[in-house]
Amino acid sequence: MARVKTGVARRRRHQKVLKLAKGYRGTNRRLFKRAMEAVLHAGQYAFVGRKLRKRDLRKLWIMRINAGLKQVSDSLNYSRFINGLKKANIALNRKTLSELAINDPKAFKTVVDKVTKKQ
Repeated sequence: MARVKTGVARRRRHQKVLKLAKGYRGTNRRLFKRAMEAVLHAGQYAFVGRKLRKRDLRKLWIMRINAGLKQVSDSLNYSRFINGLKKANIALNRKTLSELAINDPKAFKTVVDKVTKKQ
């Protein structure tokens, strides 16, 4: 049986990793072993970052809703507002509510009025 050498396959595999490491500094983009480590770390950071982004956006939406509530109502805070939404069977998520608070204050005020009437 003939001896199999990995020349072409190895080169392809190395080029794939080096392409992913393009833009890294120093030897992290030139040497295969360093590039492989850097690409693996970058993948881990990207995975964690995707989870953190969801958390950060939810925090931002909550802050925007609370700021909108302060402009519309003196007595209503965020937690009472969310509780009132559930009691009033209004199914709007936080992203939509924050968009309403920023872009359409009249519509946001009507939602707040419905919530305060239910309480």
